[in-house]
Amino acid sequence: MTQDTNVEWLFARQRFGVHPGLDRVRELLARLGDPQRQFGAVLVGGTNGKGSTAATLAAMLRADRRRTGLFTSPHLTRLSERFVVDGEEVSSAQVTAALARVRPVSEAVEASFFEVVTALGCVLFAEAGVEIAVMEVGLGGRLDATNALEPRLSVITNVALDHTAILGGTVEQIAAEKAGILRAGRPAVTAAAPAVLPVLEQRGADLWALGRDWTAQTRSLGWQGTAVDVQWPGGAAQVQTPLLGEHGGLNAALAAVAAARLGVFNEAIRQGAAQTRWPGRLEVVPWQGRRVLLDGAHNPAGAQALAQALRPLLAASGRAQLPIIFGAAEDKDLGGVAAELLPLAHGSS
Repeated sequence: MTQDTNVEWLFARQRFGVHPGLDRVRELLARLGDPQRQFGAVLVGGTNGKGSTAATLAAMLRADRRRTGLFTSPHLTRLSERFVVDGEEVSSAQVTAALARVRPVSEAVEASFFEVVTALGCVLFAEAGVEIAVMEVGLGGRLDATNALEPRLSVITNVALDHTAILGGTVEQIAAEKAGILRAGRPAVTAAAPAVLPVLEQRGADLWALGRDWTAQTRSLGWQGTAVDVQWPGGAAQVQTPLLGEHGGLNAALAAVAAARLGVFNEAIRQGAAQTRWPGRLEVVPWQGRRVLLDGAHNPAGAQALAQALRPLLAASGRAQLPIIFGAAEDKDLGGVAAELLPLAHGSS
């Protein structure tokens, strides 16, 4: 059985769809020797901004000289992009070799695609001697495979309508699902709107919320990124991030507060923010003397944040519109996304 065959087998499991629940992944991890117990974990959930927040937090922990793993999804071009150790993508050879060991156990417990990938990340991080892993939640939170880990700290970026067929049709229902990654008595941070805080607080976590326990002020640096002044109980920091837009700055601020709660000092927070790289999310790519902007916005809230980030950048260039190419899966709210982006689209009325 070749390594390529194992990867093909893994992606073939996507056809079975999403099967929320923790029993299979817990059994899978147990049969693999519970690799997740060999490192600390941070769970990062939310509707939008999970990846950039997770990447920024991992960079801050790395700057604090902690051997750090970063698990994100989906990948853009390679499976191995999902697994990063101290800022370096785990090699494809290492990933496929580990997958060859994980596959038989996964088949025995009938694990789903994302359950296999989550367990694979845990194996890779344990073998790499990671001290702490920042794990981006896949879908929801309560029944997501990453929630089989026991986090030292949990992060909920925000709550908006997305995946409503699975998570529920109201922000309160979705918030309840995302709150599943919180642990009673353990630290947590969020930038979620005040309206959903009562739902999150039902979990009994030691939750710091934006506007109540910590604050952030952002200032655009144009195409260079965003400056952020962030304050939290007992501390404050001024950081600059290459992440564009007010939401990019807010994600960096959220990561800074999370890092502070993990005992990271301000200099490492500043260094990590400046060193963050997050491809495919408001990423500027030079092309034939121009800029091409790549972004993963796929729901109305994400599209609204994208539009808000673009308007001042376009205005500074003396423009109000630009050519937009958009595609998404058929289960997305295409009309809601289009309503946010069409006013910026060149040729639209």
